[in-house]
Amino acid sequence: MSDDIIPRIPPNMPQVPPNRFTRWLGRTFLRTFGWKMTGTLPDIPKLVLIVAPHSSNWDGIWGMAAKIAMGFQVRVLGKAQLFWWPLGPLLRRLGVVPVDRSSPQGTVEQAVRMIREADKLWFALTPEGTRKRVDRWKGGFLKIAYQAQVPILMAYFHYPEKTVGIGDVFYPTGDAEADMAAIREWYRPWQGKNRGTV
Repeated sequence: MSDDIIPRIPPNMPQVPPNRFTRWLGRTFLRTFGWKMTGTLPDIPKLVLIVAPHSSNWDGIWGMAAKIAMGFQVRVLGKAQLFWWPLGPLLRRLGVVPVDRSSPQGTVEQAVRMIREADKLWFALTPEGTRKRVDRWKGGFLKIAYQAQVPILMAYFHYPEKTVGIGDVFYPTGDAEADMAAIREWYRPWQGKNRGTV
């Protein structure tokens, strides 16, 4: 995979320290298995990144390869109980932030605070919340984006064409039902390994 088909890295996107070897490794891994990346990364310092359809454990492998190839930094929340040594330091290095589910502050509030306090932060999650087909997506990502006053970047897996895609930027309106319907409709064409999103 040549550099000209890696999305251009905008200056305001959170990035890990430059490492030519790891970026080459990510690109080579994708190329070897026939995967490609498409789309335009927005020049936005803070946003919520959602990825769908999430139907297989393979999604994490292709997503991680794309992340490494581009060198961008994302944050995700993980159970605080996972952060024991030596797993804890590795998870933090990969961008996983411990969340205390027993805290009076819910997960949404913890994510909102994390975004507000950062200069640059892309917060990633899967709106389906599981690899199984669901009728209703979890609305936490909309609440997080709206309360933190940041947009949502929609990314996708499309297995028929082996594509990791960067899609549209969506600005939540506060009407959760209408926003969810619009986002679900945008995801209609994309097909995961085992299913689509509708």
